[in-house]
This record gives sequence, structure tokens and C-alpha cells, in this order.
Amino acid sequence: MPYITQMSLASVWDQIAHNIRVLPQSALMMAALAAMVIGICGSLVFRRSPALGRVLRGASTLGLMSVLVLVVLQLSRLDPRFEMAVPEFGLPKQVVEGGETRVPLAQDGHFWLHAKVNGVPTSFLVDTGATITAVSAETARRIGLEPREASIPIRMQTANGTVAAQLTTIDDLRFGNVAAHGLDAIIAPGLGPTNVIGMNLLSRLASWRVEGRTMILVPHHPQASAQSVD
Repeated sequence: MPYITQMSLASVWDQIAHNIRVLPQSALMMAALAAMVIGICGSLVFRRSPALGRVLRGASTLGLMSVLVLVVLQLSRLDPRFEMAVPEFGLPKQVVEGGETRVPLAQDGHFWLHAKVNGVPTSFLVDTGATITAVSAETARRIGLEPREASIPIRMQTANGTVAAQLTTIDDLRFGNVAAHGLDAIIAPGLGPTNVIGMNLLSRLASWRVEGRTMILVPHHPQASAQSVD
């Protein structure tokens, strides 16, 4: 059973309600709230000072539009169908490269990757039902991953229930002959010690398949060779 379920349109309102509850945890959402307050103030002072009112309402509109653009850019990166790289907004291009890698089925019936994240050995469960790669809070502390600034909180369904997760970026992830750079991930407090490779990595391969008790991962070619992980 997948550890993380994909976000569906039916859960949009749940996501909105969740975001309101965790509002203080998101600088981006706090900025949106501040912009709305400025807009309200502009409407209140408009009769007494039309010029100031217009300035405040204009600033509010500009602020909300900026927040909306950032939200759309971040959410679009969670959808494997979109290839969006916007370096000018501090969002690196997600690249997966290297050579064919074969992963044997473990005794527990799952495929596990023995990887290195920013040079630190880390194990990942391959979960084709997960939209995005996830690391546990414990792993994030060990590796030194920090939540991405001005990111929206993610509502994530795990085997242990619904939890709030923060977006982060994995600069370098290597396993077998595959290397991933600039990979979006979430820091999920409800995963326990488990880390998950999601579709945002798998979808950037040329192909992946299961033959018998072996998962075969094939990056696009030609690409630079990745340094193998022992």
C-alpha cells in the first residue's frame, strides 16, 4: 500500500482549510494575509484620502498577484506532467541523469534504494503512488535539509494519518548509476524513519519497469554518468 497518496481535486477544499490552520508556519501565506489587510485598510481610508486608498489597494493587489504566481509555480512542480524550471525565483531545475540501475526486491516485498543525499547514506522506499519524494523529519535533521523559504505547507496522507509537510530541495541524490539534482521533496513528520522516492523523480526517467523481482530504472540518454553508490 502506498505510504503517500496523490493530491486530488476533491481534496482542494481540505487543503485550503489545512493551510488556514497552519497559516503561521508559512511565510508565503502570511504575506498573502498581510496583502489582504492592506487592501482592507485601503478601502477604509479611500473616502477620506482617495490617493492613499488607491496606493494601498494597488499594493494589496500587487502583493496578492505575486503570492498567487509563487503558489502556482510551486504547485506545478508537484505535477510530473509539468517541467517547470524558474531559476530567477530560486527554484532549481529538477534533473535526473546517469545510467541504467537495477533494484532487487527486498524481503519485505518493497523496492529499497541505498542512496546518498548530499553525501550522506540514506535508504529510500520506492513508492509509485507517491506524488513527491519525501524524507522523514529525522532524516532531514541528519542530512541538514531545511524547509524552503516562502513555501506553501503541504497536506499529506500517510499510513499514520494526515500530517503537515514542508517543501525542501535535495541538491544531490545518488543511487546506483543515477543522480538527481535540484529535486523537490517534502519533510514529513509522520513518516517515522521511512523515506520515500516519489513520482517527481521516477517521471523524469526515460523509463522504469519491474521485471520479476527487479525494478529497472533507465534515465534519459545521452546524459552525464552518475557516480555509483556502493
